[in-house]
Amino acid sequence: LNTHFIFSKTLKFKHKMGLVRSLCLLITFLNCLIISVHGQATARPGPVSGTRIGFYLTTCPRAETIVRNAVNAGFSSDPRIAPGILRMHFHDCFVQGCDGSILISGANTERTAGPNLNLQGFEVIDNAKTQLEAACPGVVSCADILALAARDTVILTQGTGWQVPTGRRDGRVSLASNANNLPGPRDSVAVQQQKFSALGLNTRDLVVLVGGHTIGTAGCGVFRNRLFNTTGQTADPTIDPTFLAQLQTQCPQNGDGSVRVDLDTGSGSTWDTSYYNNLSRGRGVLQSDQVLWTDPATRPIVQQLMAPRSTFNVEFARSMVRMSNIGVVTGANGEIRRVCSAVNQLTDQNLS
Repeated sequence: LNTHFIFSKTLKFKHKMGLVRSLCLLITFLNCLIISVHGQATARPGPVSGTRIGFYLTTCPRAETIVRNAVNAGFSSDPRIAPGILRMHFHDCFVQGCDGSILISGANTERTAGPNLNLQGFEVIDNAKTQLEAACPGVVSCADILALAARDTVILTQGTGWQVPTGRRDGRVSLASNANNLPGPRDSVAVQQQKFSALGLNTRDLVVLVGGHTIGTAGCGVFRNRLFNTTGQTADPTIDPTFLAQLQTQCPQNGDGSVRVDLDTGSGSTWDTSYYNNLSRGRGVLQSDQVLWTDPATRPIVQQLMAPRSTFNVEFARSMVRMSNIGVVTGANGEIRRVCSAVNQLTDQNLS
């Protein structure tokens, strides 16, 4: 009897363990099943990021729709907001992390720093915030609005979307001096690698994320040093001669430095891989872009991303999720701003 009882208990235990193993396998399978959802490239944040997909599912179910509609409306009025908002998100994350500090206005804030003076789309973020405060007061952060809007601008320019982890809170500090170390248009690959590495991004992330230059423009004053009298020569020798003549016409030596030129010649408003193809032909507008082709550390990555079966869209989504989790403020830290252009304390003072 005792032997039969022990045998019976053993069978029951093994049966339970088998069910547990099956359940674990199912959970693992579901966690891995994130390759593609409704045509979107899908990437998940790291386990310590503090953000997650669907953060507002119960507290503000229409949050992403409200942001998307605001971006769509802004884009319909002025397509230039697409590269503006995308760049805004980059510049926000590279300074103190993705905390929406770039959105704060006022003297000596990040918005007043040189690299941020020509950014467009702040009014789109403000519009989305106004609508979200009406629908879900004090719930959705400005940092999350910016991360979502950046994704939506890629979609509007014919790129592939991705699921954006949310749950960021807003920072309270915004100083122009903190923007001094943003990646610059004259940076070498080594300098760019150092700046990206300092934030936990690798060389592949660097080449993929800079691919965001497939949309947008640069002022002549930013790159004119490449066109005339550089390093004792008439021009930067890495520039294609035909393209050089074109740029010199668009940006005369003593001309208006604010004149804008497409960063991706021939396809400046469409999300594609022609940016990388242009680099291979000596048609990179910025020095920091063209060196991605001339430097052996990054050229193989450019070649892969410009290939016919390029994985650029999938990789961009993955790197964007990684970047958007840099230094995020979550939990009890930070705040949820009432308006994106001012910290709550200042807003309260203005209302009193």
